[in-house]
Amino acid sequence: MHEAEADAHGVRYLYRPIDLDALDLDGASAPALLDAAALLGFNAFNITHPCKQSVMEHLDELSDAARALGAVNCVVIREDGTFYGDNTDYSGFIAALKRGLPQVTEDPARLEHVVQMGAGGAGSATAYALCRLGVRRLSLFERDAAKAQGLAEQLDGLFPQTRIEVLSDDERLIESLLKAQGLVNATPVGMHVHPGMPLSESALSAGVLCEGLWVADVIYLPQETQLVHAARAAGCEVLTGGYMAVGQAVDAFRLFTKLEPNAERMAAHFEALIAAQQGA
Repeated sequence: MHEAEADAHGVRYLYRPIDLDALDLDGASAPALLDAAALLGFNAFNITHPCKQSVMEHLDELSDAARALGAVNCVVIREDGTFYGDNTDYSGFIAALKRGLPQVTEDPARLEHVVQMGAGGAGSATAYALCRLGVRRLSLFERDAAKAQGLAEQLDGLFPQTRIEVLSDDERLIESLLKAQGLVNATPVGMHVHPGMPLSESALSAGVLCEGLWVADVIYLPQETQLVHAARAAGCEVLTGGYMAVGQAVDAFRLFTKLEPNAERMAAHFEALIAAQQGA
């Protein structure tokens, strides 16, 4: 996506992966890798799991959003050699909702109560985005209750107008979903490497997926996760993870190049890439 958009602007742009698995390294190696890549001439970086937190201690400056989220997904090397960290995951999710579910973002009643599953790196970004959009009540469901509680306390200080609660078990999750207007899956369950459904059989049998509930998934490989498939079949309005993937890439491209990207062109290229990969 980045290279194709740069080509459209007449800019030579090389985007290369640094794969921790291939290098047999872990997230703690991120600071050293940034230094090494800077010496090799890299200008900026997209940061992904599991380095979004560990890389922060190595940065010279953070955006307000990155500081509030406690996670970075973009690093820019400035002309003076300093490292600047930002987060386009949250802004990408806001753009995704506005592009894919405009009928939801334009109606406050559809944002009265949202349930989110997952409180990790992606979950922090989507929860922050939901609060920025004006959600009145946000219910966080996470198997690691301490992680969810930490995120709730963090957001509570930033968004006092939003009631934030932690759901500790399936029974409370079902109870909340039956009253909510929206559901966000910010867990890795459903990815090609973590197949499955984030909702339990008891939740599904209780009919929590129903017409009138909108459902957003952050996973884009595959686009049609089991949750997306089940929600669509139940008559829910659905937002696939590709919308967020494109949204964060659009904002990252702008940050990296100071050029104004064409979001529709990047989205079309993303769809073509996914179609080719799934076809293969």
